[in-house]
Amino acid sequence: MASFFSTSIEFLKGVGPQKADLLKKELNIHTYADLLQHYPFRHEDRTKFYPIRSLNEHLPNVQIKGQIRSKQLAGAGRKQRLVVQLYDDTGSIELVWFAGIKWVEPKLKPGITYVAYGQVNRFGSKLSMAHPEMNVLTPALENNKFLQPVYSTTETLRKKYLDSKAIFKLQKTLLQEAYGRIPETLPEDIRREYALFEKKDAIAQIHVPNSAQHLQKAKFRLKFEEFFFMQLRLLMQKQIRLEKFKGQLFNKTDLLTRFYQEHLPFDLTNAQKKVIKEIFADLKSGKQMSRLLQGDVGSGKTIVAFLTALVAIDSGAQVALMAPTQILANQHYEGLKEFADLMDIRIELLTGSTKTKQRRVIHEDLKNGSLNILVGTHALLEDVVEFQNLGLAIVDEQHRYGVAQRAKLWKKNKNTIPHVLIMTATPIPRTLSMSVYGDLDISVIDELPKGRKPIKTIHQYDANRLKLNGFLKKEIEKGRQVYVVYPLIEESAKLDLKDLMDGYESIARAFPEYPISIVHGQMKADDKDWEMARFVKGETKIMVATTVIEVGVNVPNASVMVIENAERFGLAQLHQLRGRVGRGAEQSYCILVTNYKLSKDAKTRVQTMTRTTDGFEIAQVDMQLRGPGDMMGTQQSGQVDLLLGDLREDEPILSAARQSAQAIIKEDPDLQLEQNRLIKIQVEAQKKNKINWSRIS
Repeated sequence: MASFFSTSIEFLKGVGPQKADLLKKELNIHTYADLLQHYPFRHEDRTKFYPIRSLNEHLPNVQIKGQIRSKQLAGAGRKQRLVVQLYDDTGSIELVWFAGIKWVEPKLKPGITYVAYGQVNRFGSKLSMAHPEMNVLTPALENNKFLQPVYSTTETLRKKYLDSKAIFKLQKTLLQEAYGRIPETLPEDIRREYALFEKKDAIAQIHVPNSAQHLQKAKFRLKFEEFFFMQLRLLMQKQIRLEKFKGQLFNKTDLLTRFYQEHLPFDLTNAQKKVIKEIFADLKSGKQMSRLLQGDVGSGKTIVAFLTALVAIDSGAQVALMAPTQILANQHYEGLKEFADLMDIRIELLTGSTKTKQRRVIHEDLKNGSLNILVGTHALLEDVVEFQNLGLAIVDEQHRYGVAQRAKLWKKNKNTIPHVLIMTATPIPRTLSMSVYGDLDISVIDELPKGRKPIKTIHQYDANRLKLNGFLKKEIEKGRQVYVVYPLIEESAKLDLKDLMDGYESIARAFPEYPISIVHGQMKADDKDWEMARFVKGETKIMVATTVIEVGVNVPNASVMVIENAERFGLAQLHQLRGRVGRGAEQSYCILVTNYKLSKDAKTRVQTMTRTTDGFEIAQVDMQLRGPGDMMGTQQSGQVDLLLGDLREDEPILSAARQSAQAIIKEDPDLQLEQNRLIKIQVEAQKKNKINWSRIS
């Protein structure tokens, strides 16, 4: 059976070697299985003919039939168009062609009944249809009312007569041979519970649906299966980890209790307490912890990380904290050093700019165990960095790292895999966290520390510059400080630097009485640090910067974040930048400055930012706009390997599929029971390929 589906596409009737090469190159279709799983991206409704009188511009594409009353060429030269009047018993409509006129015009003859299919538009009181698809009405066409699948293709394929209709023809040819061979992959009890089509019927109905209801059922079955096998894979990985990898036992709490009683600088929120309990339960379980800690900007993840580190250190282990950038590593080091010093705990920082002499000391003290916490960038992954006993690895902004890089950190302990706490300040929508981090346990800090006032976000147009400057002056006079951020797009760093320098000069002219800091990515690290330090101490009142300050500085006295050209930023970036203010007790503001011309997506981003400060809601909108792959970055978008399922729209199907997968793993972790035989066959067949387990093998 497997060999049938792995047959090269060139052997399908109507393909041959030349077309096969094109299908491989343009659509990555190599085999029969690839073609069957090249699903239509939409279906056109050919189930009914609309009377012309009933048409309006709000309808989707429609099918009409009628005869040609007149045709004429209007306009001249490039603006020439072919205008045809099509009429039926109820009225008439104008059909218009702007291109391909010489090819279309001779084929359209009066006295013949045609079927026209297309989108209805209105110009004044007239209805028209531009470039409709035209066919002569035959008895077969009149009676064969169906949903026409539309397949993605390319310009190169169209030129070789492999358009959507040609691909549909190939699908029908293949289905005749393949239908009876398509293997079932889900057990009968799951199919019964969710009223799922058999696999062969789902495949047949998505390509050649009998009705809209059959099409919906086919989509549901195929999406459910995709999500089911995705979740099964993640849950099996988790199961293997829990069984195979024992974790160091950390159950001492003396340091933790002392820090709570003597040094805790503020009351923890209920969300922080809940998360710490979840982490501590893992650390004393004897199983290796792999936990994702999600928390919005400013929700207090750092203190949770430090309290976790105390439990590890109390049991004689060392802690590593890895951050993706030097600025972020510095910030963590500064924040944690304050607490570590109170507890007589040794902490060091290792980045690309650490001096050689200092590195030697760090390497030596790590090996002999006298260094408790090492904070750093990917410099921690170098072979020369050896721990005496790495017990806890904390990784910040995990999705910026490749899987291989993280694995290198886990191997830093020869005897046992360290406990892993992954922190992200970019809240992740539920569907995405289930799909990308489904093998991790997830903890969420979903409340901000008490006494924080919500940041007011305001949208202003460029034209209101004087009013904005007046507001900034008032804030500075109250003793506050201001960030002004300009966009940075790597491909045009020179252009952006010009924007920044122009902006700096404008601000210097508008605020001659105040000292100003400037920070951008092309400055030397020492210069950057010096400028940042001046702002932190309050020596400068305004910080003009590119997005290097998206992460990094924590200045409680800064109460205003002005984001210039806000339309050029993504939602996640806007949210991260806004999180730089609102750290103190004063009312803080984020001002999004744009020009008047905004794209639809830019408007949505600005409206979302002014409407809510909830990072999870913002992340959800971000995923609707960008899609899951873009949100995760290149390293992990490959984990969301879906042919039909959509993480933006299919959360109910994903949740149902995950529940089913969880129930099976709980009852039968090794898939030994007879009722799970089909699942096991499918898992074994696809393990070799490392692709979506729901695919036809």
